[in-house]
Amino acid sequence: MTGAGPWSRLRAAFGLRGRLMVIGVLGLSVGLAVGGLVLLGVLHFVLQRTVDNEAFRTADAVALLAAEDALPDPLPVAAGQMRVQVVDHEGRVRAASIDADRLVPMLRPEQIDRDARQRLTVPGERVGLPGPVRVVAVPAGTGAEPRTVLVARSMADVRHSTHAVRTILLVAFPLLVGLLAVVAWRVVGATLRPVEALRRGAEEITGRDGGGRLPVPASRDEIHRLAVTLNGMLGRLESARNRQRAFVADAAHELRSPLTNIRTEVEVAQRLAERTDWTAVSANLLADTERLSRLVDDLLLLARLDEAPPARATGPVELGGLLAAVAARYPSPPVRVLIPESPVWTVGDPDELHRILANLVDNAVRHARGEVVLAAVPAPGGDGPAPASRRAGAGPGAYHLVTVTDDGPGIPVADRARVFDRFTRLDDARARDAGGTGLGLAIVRELVRRAAGSVELADAEPGPGLCVRLRLPALPDEPA
Repeated sequence: MTGAGPWSRLRAAFGLRGRLMVIGVLGLSVGLAVGGLVLLGVLHFVLQRTVDNEAFRTADAVALLAAEDALPDPLPVAAGQMRVQVVDHEGRVRAASIDADRLVPMLRPEQIDRDARQRLTVPGERVGLPGPVRVVAVPAGTGAEPRTVLVARSMADVRHSTHAVRTILLVAFPLLVGLLAVVAWRVVGATLRPVEALRRGAEEITGRDGGGRLPVPASRDEIHRLAVTLNGMLGRLESARNRQRAFVADAAHELRSPLTNIRTEVEVAQRLAERTDWTAVSANLLADTERLSRLVDDLLLLARLDEAPPARATGPVELGGLLAAVAARYPSPPVRVLIPESPVWTVGDPDELHRILANLVDNAVRHARGEVVLAAVPAPGGDGPAPASRRAGAGPGAYHLVTVTDDGPGIPVADRARVFDRFTRLDDARARDAGGTGLGLAIVRELVRRAAGSVELADAEPGPGLCVRLRLPALPDEPA
């Protein structure tokens, strides 16, 4: 681009207040100009119509006299701005008013229609009146002796009236535009004052490292709603920033622990030299490395889930087989699977569903005293042949229930919501030496959201213990 256009230069030269004023004044000027032209046109039409009506009334009265062959000489009309002639079919003047020409008719013969009422405008010199002249023609006389009554009326009064109105408008409109511009400048300034307050508030928030809120105007208008929306956005940004800081701090602390263990093991091994039990050291280092690797993998997965768009269904998954595949990683006791009587189908990403169940089972095995039970309960109407109205997929609210139940110490009701937060451990239910990172249930929550399902914690029945209730969308049709 070689340069800015006129509108860009205008925006650079004026602020929002100035641009609104320029647009408003231009629009007002155009509106007043159009209104003035319309007013002048209407005024001219009305005055000309009045002149025509007056001339026609005079012509009709003279025509009645002509029909009775009782035309006086001169014709009795008011003197001044009106002239009357009665002409025959050959264009000769048969009668005239006292000021009218008795030799030359006001209209030429070819201009006169003997059978129609006419109205024409002719130069004033032809009639002897100032300015343009309005001439009306009315048929008169008898069939044997047709005549035409011509009445001329000067348009000077009409021209003077329209000229006076035009002069008044040309003087009054600029004064009116100037007055309204001053009023509009103050009104626009008062309207934009809350916007300036929002700008100053945003500048203050930007200048300091911390949260804050923008001032909310008392008026219930668009600026009020904008301020409320921006404050909501600032609140969400502040919450996200606090979560990010807490997440970074927790991640740094979690990463420091295995790194510290690895460094300690290596330093002790160096000091002991030949007395070092390298088999034990390598086993400890491998355990810490695996823990560090799991932690990094979980952090990367959560980061991808935060940035990833909502998941799309990739295919049908049979929950009974998925439960059996997850349970196969553990010994038969303590993990036990209650296989449903018929296939239970859901839709989603098989890897993500497998990760959900694996995290839940890992958490249950870590805290179970004796047994972990996996079960899948089909949604009503979702475990058999579906009616024709539901062949395309499960209806609203149709969910399969998957439960993971352990007989461990459980989780207090007050803590069941926050255990899904990242790096959350409960003193009686989580321990670093047990291998937990505090990210397993956070990953479960994010993956369940992507699967369009829900997860909640409840007491095991019969207790003690904890039951994780996982609801996944039902697929009513069993794939072929």
